[in-house]
Amino acid sequence: MDITIRKMQCGDSAIVIDMMRKFYSSPAVITNGSEKIFAANVENCLSDSPYVEGFVFVDGEKIIGYGITAHGYSTEFGGECIWLEDIFIAEEYRGRGVGSKFIRHVKKIYPDKILRLESEADNVPALKIYKQFGFKELPYLELVCSGD
Repeated sequence: MDITIRKMQCGDSAIVIDMMRKFYSSPAVITNGSEKIFAANVENCLSDSPYVEGFVFVDGEKIIGYGITAHGYSTEFGGECIWLEDIFIAEEYRGRGVGSKFIRHVKKIYPDKILRLESEADNVPALKIYKQFGFKELPYLELVCSGD
């Protein structure tokens, strides 16, 4: 298995949106998302936005997952941070190191940046991988105001 990671391209949109539907309806995510949000996410990943990047994980010609990074700044850590927003891997490819490969890819692109992510507490396989990369749990209660 030779998995490659590349930037998301226009022709990937339908596949990635289908994967987003699966990801956002899974126990890995609290919110369900919406078609409007999925379309906006892909559109922003394909644009020249300085805030977000989209990647796909490819086995041969087959897209087997995707990842999204968001760029920000953390006053808590005193520097720029990269949020690993979405990491989705098709079920039959889970446990094969694809997620680890994506984290290494992001760390290589942004070696001096703080990496952050969110995870459901009961997503034990993902938490195990994150902790192997040095991620530490922060005891926060996250709040959001969507402006709606």
